[in-house]
Amino acid sequence: MQKYFNRDLSWLGFNQRVLDEASNTAVPLMERIKFLAIYSSNLDEFYRVRMPVLRALQKIGEKKSSDVDADKQADILQQASSLILAQQQHFGELLTTQLIPLLREENIDLIYNRPLPQLLQAQVSNYFLAEILAFLQPIALDATHGFFPENNKLYFLVELPENNTDKLVLINIPSDNLPRFYSAKADGLQYICFIDDVIRWNLDKLFRHAEIKNCYSFKITRDAELDLKDEYSGDLSEQIEKQLNKRDLGFATRFLYQADMPMWILDNLSNYLNLNKPTAMEGGRYHNLKDFFTLPIGAPNLAYDKWPAVMLEDISPDELISDALVRKDLLINAPYQSYDTILRFFNEAANNPDVVEISVTLYRVASDSKIVNALISAAKNGKKVRVVVELKARFDEANNIKWAKKMKSAGVDIIYSVTALKVHAKVALVKTRKGERITYTGLLATGNFNEGTARLYTDHILLTANPKLLREVELLFIFLAKREKPTEDNHIDFKYILVAQFNLQTRFLELIDREIAFAKQGLPATITIKMNNLEEKVMINKLYEASQAGVEISLLIRGICCLTPGVTGLSENINIKRIVDRYLEHGRVFIFNNNGQPDIFMGSADWMNRNIYHRIEVCFPVYDEAIKQQITEIIALQLNDNVQAVLLNAQLQNIKPELTGTPVQSQLAIYRYLSQKEVV
Repeated sequence: MQKYFNRDLSWLGFNQRVLDEASNTAVPLMERIKFLAIYSSNLDEFYRVRMPVLRALQKIGEKKSSDVDADKQADILQQASSLILAQQQHFGELLTTQLIPLLREENIDLIYNRPLPQLLQAQVSNYFLAEILAFLQPIALDATHGFFPENNKLYFLVELPENNTDKLVLINIPSDNLPRFYSAKADGLQYICFIDDVIRWNLDKLFRHAEIKNCYSFKITRDAELDLKDEYSGDLSEQIEKQLNKRDLGFATRFLYQADMPMWILDNLSNYLNLNKPTAMEGGRYHNLKDFFTLPIGAPNLAYDKWPAVMLEDISPDELISDALVRKDLLINAPYQSYDTILRFFNEAANNPDVVEISVTLYRVASDSKIVNALISAAKNGKKVRVVVELKARFDEANNIKWAKKMKSAGVDIIYSVTALKVHAKVALVKTRKGERITYTGLLATGNFNEGTARLYTDHILLTANPKLLREVELLFIFLAKREKPTEDNHIDFKYILVAQFNLQTRFLELIDREIAFAKQGLPATITIKMNNLEEKVMINKLYEASQAGVEISLLIRGICCLTPGVTGLSENINIKRIVDRYLEHGRVFIFNNNGQPDIFMGSADWMNRNIYHRIEVCFPVYDEAIKQQITEIIALQLNDNVQAVLLNAQLQNIKPELTGTPVQSQLAIYRYLSQKEVV
C-alpha cells in the first residue's frame, strides 16, 4: 500500500467527483450540464499547469541512472492519461445518452454531432453572413503563411481540392467574439446549435468556388506558467504584464484534434505547427465544452432553487459595524449569509471621519470590485490606505494589475509581494482615532475579499476588534511593506495569529502533538480538519503519527489529498470525506479537541508545500464561544453528510456511503441552520 497518494492522480480523482455530480439524477438538469462545464474547465487548467510538470518529471527520470525513477514517472504520466481518457469517454456518454435526451423532454433540442435541421438552415445562413463572417480569417497551410494557434482557441482545418491536390486551410472559430451557441425557436422547440456547426454548414459561402471535402476541429492548450525572475527590485507589474503577453505563446501541452482526422492531415498539421507527438490527443467534434456555462436556456425549473442569503441581524443600520465589534466578534458564513456586511465594513471605514488608516491584502479581486472602489474612496477622503496586491494569482494577474493601477492613481499605497513569494493571506485592518486613543477593527478570512466568488464559495469571515490579533496583523503589514522574504534576521514572534514561514507549521505540529499526548494518557483525543488540499509530507507524517497513537482524525478535503487513509498500522484512525454540491467548499477549519476544551483555528492555508514554504498565509484562533459553537455545528453537519459526501478510500477511490438513517445534505442543512437560528 502506497504511503502517499500522487498529487496529480488525486486531483484527477477530485475532477472525477465533479463529473460524477453531472450523473446525479437528484441534481437539476441545467446544473448537471454546468458540472460538465466545470469538469472541462478544470481539465483545461490541469493541462496548462500540471501536465507540463508531469512531462518534465518524466524527462528528468529518464536522464537519471535509476530505471526505477524513470519507470515511476512514466507510470504516473500513463496513469494520468488513462484516467483522463476514461473520464472523457464517460463525459461523452453522459452528455449524449442522458443529458441531451433529457433536454429534449423539456422541448430543448441541443444539436450535437448531427446535421442542422432543415427548418433552421435559412436563418442560420443569415446569421453566418450577418454576424460570423466578419470574424473569419482563413489561412492556407503552407510554407508561405505563418500561423500560431492561441491557447485554447478553437480552429477548423478545411480540406479543399486544388490543382489535383488537396489544399488545407485553417479557420478560426470566433467563440471569444460571439456567443458559442446560436438559439432559435420553431415548431414549439428551442433549438440550440454550436456556432461551430453554423460555420461548417456555411463553408460554401466562405469558399464560394471550391468543393468542401472535409472539415476538422482542433485546439491547442499551452503552458500557463509565467517566467518571472527571482528578484526583489524593479516594477513587478511591468514584468508580469510582459509575461502575460507571452502566456498564450507558451509551449503546447495538448493538441486536441477531431478523432476522424486522417493521419496524413494530422501529420501535416503537426509538422506545420511544430507540435510534439506526445501532446496529440483524439477528441470529439467539439472542444471547449466549458462553454456549457453559457448554454442559452432560461428555465428556472431546470436550475437549483434560490437560497436567498441570510442577513446578519446583530447590527442596526444606525450603528457602525466598528462599534458593534466592541461588544463581540461577528462571523459571516458565505454564501449562506449575506456578504453585504463585509461590503458595509469597507464602505463605513472609507467614509468614517475617525478612521485614519486601512490595510488589506487582495489576492483575487472581483472584476467590478465594490471593495476596491471603497478603498479608492477612502484614499480620496484623506485616509492612509495600504493594499498588498498579489499580482501572481494565477489567471487573475491582469485583473489585479488593472485594479492596482487604479488604486495607485487614487493615492493608495500599493505593495507588491516579492517575485518568489505569494501573499495568500486574507486579512484587513482598520485603525480609528477617537481623541488620543487608537482602536483596531479588522477582518480575518478563509477566502478572498471578492464579492463575486462569495456567492459561490463557502468561506468564513471573522470580524473582530480583538487587539491581540489585530496588533499582530499590523506587524504583518509592516513586514510586507518591506518586500522581504522571511529570514532569521527579520523573524517576528507571532503569539496569536499563525503566519506561514514564521510559526504556522510549528504551531500546528504542537497542536497535533498535544492530541497525541492526550491519547497516550487514555484521554479523548480528536482532530478535525477541513481544507481544500493536503499534500505537505511533514504534516501528513504527523497525522500518521497521531493516528498510530490513537487520535481519531476526521478530514474534509475537497481536492488534492496525498494522505492515504485507513491503512492498518499507519492511518486506520483517519477518515477522509469529499463534498461536492452547489457551492464550492473553500473554507479552512482546524479543530483540536484539547481534552474537551477545543481550540479552533480558521484561515487561508492549505497544507501544501506552496502554502507552508512559499507563501504568506494567515490562520487565526477563534475565541468567541458562540462562534466556536457555530463552527463546530457547521463542521458536524459536513461530517455527517451522507448525500453529497463521498469517502476517500486507500485506493484513491470516491466511495459513496450507504444512505442509512436520516439523509443529511450538509449545504442545505447549513443554510437551514443559519436561517433559523439567531446569527452570532
